[in-house]
Amino acid sequence: MAITRVYTKTGDDGVTSLVGGVKVKKTNARIEAYGTVDELSAHLGMLASWMKDGDDKDLIIRTQRNLFTVCSYLATDKSKTPLAPSYTMAAEETQILEEQIDEINANIPPQTAFILPGGSHEAALAHVCRTVCRRAERRIFFLGETTELDPEVTHYINRLSDYLYVLARKLNFIDGVREKIWKKPK
Repeated sequence: MAITRVYTKTGDDGVTSLVGGVKVKKTNARIEAYGTVDELSAHLGMLASWMKDGDDKDLIIRTQRNLFTVCSYLATDKSKTPLAPSYTMAAEETQILEEQIDEINANIPPQTAFILPGGSHEAALAHVCRTVCRRAERRIFFLGETTELDPEVTHYINRLSDYLYVLARKLNFIDGVREKIWKKPK
């Protein structure tokens, strides 16, 4: 199916449609949740554009695909529309992140102090992605105050922010950029 029009004009009055056509305000918690996940995916795309080809970049692109699944899940009000099987998060995706976190941590210097976000361009972008991921997680849990959430979604998003943190550390390590640690200003 080809997408022939980008604009529909249906959102001009602050209302949008969820999966299945359910109309909600654009300020709805569900829209805030999947909109922030979409923002995270866009930041990950920018990070990937700066990364060298390889396993790390491949995992970022895989993550973007997973986030599209998360957005589709969040955009479905299951009380009104059946959830499509393709909108569910597989537990093995969280496990992949956990394995990568463990592998990275085993191959970079141990952390001995709080680290200031930044460093190389790629590492700084990974830190931005991490903070957007944390905000997405907060938005998802806010939605969870009024609707039941699949724990695979919350587990994945939580682990993703951890992965992005250690990825930033790895990218700095690979680039030979010394991390700046937090010290109270004098």
